[in-house]
Amino acid sequence: MADISKRDPLVLFMPSGKRGRFPVGTPVLDAARQLGVYVESVCGGRATCGRCQVSVQEGHFAKHGITSANDHLSPLGPKEERYDRVRGLPEGRRLSCSTQILGDLVVDVPQDTVINAQVVRKAADERVFDRNPAIRMCYVEVEEPDMEKPLGDLDRLKAALAAEWHFDDLDVDFHLIPKVQQILRKGEWKVTAAIHKDRDDDRARLVALYPGLKNEAYGIACDIGSTTIAMHLSSLLSGRTVASAGTSNPQIRFGEDLMSRVSYVMMNPDGREAMTLAVREALNGLIGKVCADGGVSRADILDSVFVGNPIMHHLFLGIDPTELGGAPFALAVSGAVKVRSSEIGLPMNDGTRTYLLPCIAGHVGADAAAATLSEGPHRQEEMMLLVDIGTNAEIVLGNSTRVVAASSPTGPAFEGAEISSGQRAAPGAIERIRIDAETLDPRFRVIGIEPWSDEPGFADAAAATGITGICGSAIIEVIAEMYLAGLISEDGVVDGTMAERSPRILQNGRTFSYLVHDGEQRITVTQNDVRAIQLAKAALYAGVKLLMDKQGVDHVDRIGLAGAFGTFIDPKYAMVLGLIPDCDLGRVKSVGNAAGTGARMCLLNRGYRREIEETVRRIEKIETALEPKFQEHFVYAMALPNKVDAFPHLAAVITLPERKAPAEASGEGGRRRRRGRE
Repeated sequence: MADISKRDPLVLFMPSGKRGRFPVGTPVLDAARQLGVYVESVCGGRATCGRCQVSVQEGHFAKHGITSANDHLSPLGPKEERYDRVRGLPEGRRLSCSTQILGDLVVDVPQDTVINAQVVRKAADERVFDRNPAIRMCYVEVEEPDMEKPLGDLDRLKAALAAEWHFDDLDVDFHLIPKVQQILRKGEWKVTAAIHKDRDDDRARLVALYPGLKNEAYGIACDIGSTTIAMHLSSLLSGRTVASAGTSNPQIRFGEDLMSRVSYVMMNPDGREAMTLAVREALNGLIGKVCADGGVSRADILDSVFVGNPIMHHLFLGIDPTELGGAPFALAVSGAVKVRSSEIGLPMNDGTRTYLLPCIAGHVGADAAAATLSEGPHRQEEMMLLVDIGTNAEIVLGNSTRVVAASSPTGPAFEGAEISSGQRAAPGAIERIRIDAETLDPRFRVIGIEPWSDEPGFADAAAATGITGICGSAIIEVIAEMYLAGLISEDGVVDGTMAERSPRILQNGRTFSYLVHDGEQRITVTQNDVRAIQLAKAALYAGVKLLMDKQGVDHVDRIGLAGAFGTFIDPKYAMVLGLIPDCDLGRVKSVGNAAGTGARMCLLNRGYRREIEETVRRIEKIETALEPKFQEHFVYAMALPNKVDAFPHLAAVITLPERKAPAEASGEGGRRRRRGRE
């Protein structure tokens, strides 16, 4: 047998890198399936759907010991010729279902044609992942009824699927049973079956049936955030993102932050039902929008994946979140959830399934699990910190050896709440700010206005838009800039002696504030604002430090800032504030809606579902409230950037002010000494 295998051609599939030896005459599609390489085929090898296209890379590949050539494939046959005549076959492409292996091959599974269009990519490194959805579209030709063989139509359909697609023990959704005869006759005994199989050890299930050849199926991936909901409609066969849409989470009317929504449920008997209904109505509206934008029928959506923080997760499923409002923060369900979409108020196709990723802990949800899957700290050797900053920051730290996670109660300050002039990011909000170290005058940029405040055209644009407040990204920047300009001490005290230098330093009783803009809306940063930001950033940093303690490390190699807020944070200012630990600024990046990316990954490849389920089981959950060192880390983190931790990477790119004794910074002593900055 060993001698035979040596003579068998060696076939390498790219970009997956999977390889194996196969007897001469083996169809390329069969070889791909045996190796677990995802090559789509709807028509069952009849060369009618065109989804199984491949191409051959020619040449000698010394690294793999392969000399590959086009003539190592069987010549173009009548099926491929017919397909080329009718639909056109791009040059260099072959249909893998109708092409046999004759010699060693390097086979490329194309990612860039109309048929195999756009797979999900992580923008930073353009990582491509294989497609292997839970839904397979299987075309079959069913034997017609025969008085000699009194077998029911459904049983003959199941027999055809067993013979051609090897689904030997097939379950059938009940909603299809009354429709099978009509669909078979409409398709003249030729139908396309949608088969759902999530796990390898699950029984396959027939969930939808179409007359004739059905050459497409869709799925949705959705991140239910406490503030916004983001949804993507994707082709399950090509991976192409057909349409995306977002909307505000209507639950905001019941409470700005998560705990206020839990309180609403506790205080109102119908509160849970009202919030569940609100989010499901919003989701149904988004499904309708992405279908309209993508020109897709709602009935053609066959699979869906949802993620969210634990409270959003529970409310979406109709679970009372009260237990998450206090220790021990017990989840009703922590593992992955699989249901029929119609059971949770999301009518699409009658057979559509919904999958929810597992939650990591009581306040580290399926969204953090999805972000972990997307960014993959568990796949790399470097120590990676992943932070999703919201009213409750979710923190994941680890590498391939060990991953730990925690949540930290940052509160709503970073979203503009509890800040005197704070607001959510919207037109009219200041989003960027710089303070001149000599004059102490600010310049800023406003959402909806292109020029900065000191540039031509700003005043006219601002007259139309208004300058209404300051949003999260600028709140971080203004506190950091005030510190760098010497307006506040490392302990966060606004220095009243600076009033001698600038009329922007205003006295408010025993404390002082800084005037950013004096217009229809007077925008100031008060001492209470500084304290609110200090408390929020200290809670986050203390949580990070606890995880670093658990890992036994004094630094991290890279940092990913997740979520909408993370997208707009300037890493330099986040580090000046002491929101995140010291790190090479070139290795601190926004990872955007990593939770949404993780959801799409699970939609398009069921293997990622197994990966994150296993990863979540291995993640160690740290409860910050039970850790004795949390308070110590918190106190040190109240200082800017930190009372005890050094920031050598940050100091290499920006000159930090000299540390002052508390008395000097109180505003009651002499003038502060300051250092300039680069």
